[in-house]
Amino acid sequence: MAAGTNSRKGISLKQSLIPSIDTQQRFFALVLGVVAASLGGLFLARAEVKLEELPGLLMLIPGAIALRGNIFGAMGSRLGTAVHAGTFRLSLRKDGVVGQNLLAAAILTLLLSVILAVIGRGAVSLFGIASTMSLGDFIVISTLGGVLASAAVVLITLMLVAGSVRYRWDLDNVTSPLVTAFGDLVTVPALLLAANLISNSSSVNLLATLIVIIVLIGTLLMWRLGESDLHQIIRQSIPVLFFAILIDVAAGVIVEKRITDLLTSKSVLIMLPAFLATAGALGGILSSRLSTQFHLGLDNATPIPSRTSARNIQSLVAVAVPVFIAAASAAHILGVITNQNAPGFWQLVLIALLGGSLAIIMVTIIAYYSTMAAFRFGLDPDTYGIPMVTSSLDLVGAFTLVIAMVAVGVA
Repeated sequence: MAAGTNSRKGISLKQSLIPSIDTQQRFFALVLGVVAASLGGLFLARAEVKLEELPGLLMLIPGAIALRGNIFGAMGSRLGTAVHAGTFRLSLRKDGVVGQNLLAAAILTLLLSVILAVIGRGAVSLFGIASTMSLGDFIVISTLGGVLASAAVVLITLMLVAGSVRYRWDLDNVTSPLVTAFGDLVTVPALLLAANLISNSSSVNLLATLIVIIVLIGTLLMWRLGESDLHQIIRQSIPVLFFAILIDVAAGVIVEKRITDLLTSKSVLIMLPAFLATAGALGGILSSRLSTQFHLGLDNATPIPSRTSARNIQSLVAVAVPVFIAAASAAHILGVITNQNAPGFWQLVLIALLGGSLAIIMVTIIAYYSTMAAFRFGLDPDTYGIPMVTSSLDLVGAFTLVIAMVAVGVA
């Protein structure tokens, strides 16, 4: 009897420690993500001349950043589910789970970067944004910048997966915030680097034409190399990622319309990627966590969240407040170090907390119901949940950040 009691106590103790370990992993990943995303924001703040020289470039950035997070966040979530289900093998064979996901990521990166450019150029005309960038400019910046950034993000994603297998990290806790944040860090300089290639309009149009041809041929070749898993990922991903692009372009329009205020208060501009990344990462963590539980039958996808889902939501909200404060602190420190014009520290904190409070409400609603709906309709929540959550929260995050700026008196 004593042995049985001790065994039950050991199990109970282990179970009681799991939420604490999850919270620690989430908090560490989110704070590390804030630092990385803030460095990306610093690149943005220091590119004032390029942003003024190329109106419309800032509008493209949220969509390009989100595309990295959507593609590779969903990829990490799928691999995380494979790890939990015991079907994961770390092999680059094209018929393996990693190989199929890499091919799918390459196809989606190339194809959707071109689509983002076309939609972005259309939005410039539709919303009356003065732009010196042609369609060719948009295609070159979006595609070349996207490829450069994706090459770095895919390495980070694979390192996270390998680390999770070796060190028993929970991918649901670390993939979304770190992939999203490092996507912010590498995408901004990659886009700025690509923007330096568009000084000659005639050569840019030729380069854009070559890029479109290469993308179409490359997509067809990789599709033929793929197995049924790749085809399923592509078929399910393209519609939701296309819709996500529309949402992110809307977020970009909101940001572009406030470019004067952001360039006047550069610490807010530094905080912008970290703020959007944090909102998206929180939703991505919840969506990824729910997806794994639904797949494994540990939770029911019901319209009213179960106690298990409610605990996941509560633990996520608990880490949100300190992480938003960390985002404001990082932006303030980087702004002071680099002599950027900025509001005061407490103003930044108030902006982050006010905007973050509004965003976190939408995080829980969008993350839960998009993941639940995908699962109930027989779709893969890993493929549908992450893009819908992160892109929706880019729009919500941009909107709530602007509201907070106005409320605090910065804009």
